[in-house]
Amino acid sequence: MTARVRAARTGYRCADCGQQTAQWVGRCPSCQAWGTLEQVATPVGGPHKVAAGAPSSPARRIADVELDTARARPTGVAELDRVLGGGLVPGAVVLLAGEPGVGKSTLLLEVAAKAAAAGTVLYVTGEESSGQVRLRAERTRAVHDALYLASESDLSAIVAHIDAVAPQLLVIDSVQTMSTDTADGAPGGVTQVRAVTVALTALAKERGLPVVLVGHVTKDGSIAGPRVLEHLVDVVLSFEGDKHSTLRMVRGVKNRFGPADEVGCFEMADSGIVEVPDPSGLFTSEHTEPVPGTCITVTMEGRRPLLAELQSLVAPSALQQPRRTMHGVDSGRLAMVLAVLERRCRIRLYNRDVYVSSVGGAKIADPSADLAAAMSIASAAVGNSVPQRLVAIGEVGLAGELRRVPGIDRRLTEAARLGFTEAVIPAPSRNPHDQLMTVHAGMLVHAVATVQLALGAVGLMPPERHLRDIGLNEEDQEWTA
Repeated sequence: MTARVRAARTGYRCADCGQQTAQWVGRCPSCQAWGTLEQVATPVGGPHKVAAGAPSSPARRIADVELDTARARPTGVAELDRVLGGGLVPGAVVLLAGEPGVGKSTLLLEVAAKAAAAGTVLYVTGEESSGQVRLRAERTRAVHDALYLASESDLSAIVAHIDAVAPQLLVIDSVQTMSTDTADGAPGGVTQVRAVTVALTALAKERGLPVVLVGHVTKDGSIAGPRVLEHLVDVVLSFEGDKHSTLRMVRGVKNRFGPADEVGCFEMADSGIVEVPDPSGLFTSEHTEPVPGTCITVTMEGRRPLLAELQSLVAPSALQQPRRTMHGVDSGRLAMVLAVLERRCRIRLYNRDVYVSSVGGAKIADPSADLAAAMSIASAAVGNSVPQRLVAIGEVGLAGELRRVPGIDRRLTEAARLGFTEAVIPAPSRNPHDQLMTVHAGMLVHAVATVQLALGAVGLMPPERHLRDIGLNEEDQEWTA
């Protein structure tokens, strides 16, 4: 019986995403990048048996596995520990990705300085010199005797530094600048990034050494490099922030040791990056008197309730197609809210310009902000103000109904803690005429079933009973100031 000989055939692989194709094409079918396919040799052969080898350790019952070596250790930065699920687990590999200049290196230098108080930390930089990192550490007061710096881009040299320093935490800034002789390609390419990450992950698991990798992002905000990079690491964190705002958020995208939907808040200051344990005040403004067109809601960033203020302006338009301008809110959801107000609440908007914006640069994607957007637009349209100490929470449906959102008790508790005294939320039942008043944590809560009842509860449109008494057509009558 003749053995099957494994041959090799020519294929093509994308240098950006790693997608393989049988023939060359100008544009990658996966990531849509132009001119990135490179010729590679791929082995071809039939299935073969794998011989049994010696296991590295015998299999044990899951109840007999020790937990002491897998418990998280705090980093000293409470907001980061919140996202990580308590801290860094020995042997864990964390990938922190973000746009250039958002503050990734500043944050990790702060983490390294705090962690150095409990053990030796090795900070490896491939983008800056040791002197440049020291200069930033002086500015942010992140200098510690147990914090070691190394300016290296070769993986074998990094392993030598690890053997010499024996750190308890390793920071690599960044993984796209590292290279190894065991793989082909230039630093930052798909092959090099994959090989470096695989080697560092194996090293972390073997020595129980937590490793933090800094990753670059592409123009569309996704992590640069092969998609397998996110599968290899244990934790993926996204560092987000607007260049025009000092607020920064670390969002957990993947976490094998804790919740994957947690958010940590920071603020960029002259002295470095500062934790913001209570960021609700950053997204609201203080008014001495009620102002038409403003309404406050409580959104959920992960499991953290945050207050956000929406401001609206409605003005007559001289254009055939009135302007619809928004900042910080989803344009599709806002268009739906405008249609519901026009059709279900009879508020005339088809010949008016509508401007909607969030306060403080907040980006609101939570559907629970629909009701606050509807109230702020209605308030600006009719010229009446929403009560100052009121929050509106609820998702708006196309039929004008209010849908319940998760975490309503936690949202109301947070609003009550910050001094709000009144709230409008969806009713627990589906009866369109239900309207219930309750008290939660000292707040007066209006539980209503529709947008019309919600606007009527705060005086933004006349009650339906009053419309019937004065003989107006509920379907066609327009309500204006």
